[in-house]
Amino acid sequence: MLFSDLFKRRKQPQPQKNESPSHWIKCDSCGALMYYKEVENQYNVCPKCGYHMRISAQKRVELLSDKDSFVSYDENLTPVDPLKFVDKKSYRKRIEEAKEATKRNSAVISGECKIDDIGVQLVVFDFKFMGGSLGSVEGEMIVRAVNRAVEKRQGLVIVSASGGARMQESTFSLMQMAKTSAALTKLSEKRLPFISVLTDPTMGGVSASFAWLGDIIMAEPEALIGFAGQRVIKQTIGADLPEGFQRSEFLLKHGLIDMIVKRHDMKKTISYLLQCFLEHKKSDLANVHHFA
Repeated sequence: MLFSDLFKRRKQPQPQKNESPSHWIKCDSCGALMYYKEVENQYNVCPKCGYHMRISAQKRVELLSDKDSFVSYDENLTPVDPLKFVDKKSYRKRIEEAKEATKRNSAVISGECKIDDIGVQLVVFDFKFMGGSLGSVEGEMIVRAVNRAVEKRQGLVIVSASGGARMQESTFSLMQMAKTSAALTKLSEKRLPFISVLTDPTMGGVSASFAWLGDIIMAEPEALIGFAGQRVIKQTIGADLPEGFQRSEFLLKHGLIDMIVKRHDMKKTISYLLQCFLEHKKSDLANVHHFA
């Protein structure tokens, strides 16, 4: 079973026969039926109740980066099949299908951009590529983004949307948890900011590694965030789970994330935080020069 199958939301009802299915969207929260353009113009936020629907990785890049400022890196990196893994399909076949569906080679878009004129390294997960799962290529692209941030003295923003580590790569995938976490210590040593943005869903090995290592950890409203699924946890502990468990509001209440930010406010919030961190960094450098 694919990670994407595990975290699918409720199926949308079929419109009337005289309506094109692609033209109408029903909100899972309030049930309002809306013209798709109306929703797209709001970056997939329900204009009736504010419910945050999932959004494509490319739309996320456009939402966060200044116009025409994003420069993509490492697009040529592509997964291989070191274990010749086969379940219902071969891993090689799944990669080909994911490439065809997304028109990219991995579950990550990585590059450099400006956010309100502040240079930053931006990494965005694409849930449509095998459930946004973390494999060797995705781990390598994150590490390279960290290295560029250190070289250019920039902050790093990672937007996670993932079912976790990619099972078809087994230990190769699990090692990316340690690899990316170790790389982030370089940013810490240079006192450069890492802002982690958790979206629906952020689960498994991604949530158990770099996603929780941000200097600031923010999430979108009602995002599913956790490690194991609720059914597994319930069976393990033998008890009912509290209402709203593994949703961002529950995590904020219990101190596991720093803030919940609506999608329309995400860019200006990240911009403000980057400015605060980097101005503090400049202040530290000025003090060093003053006392030298």
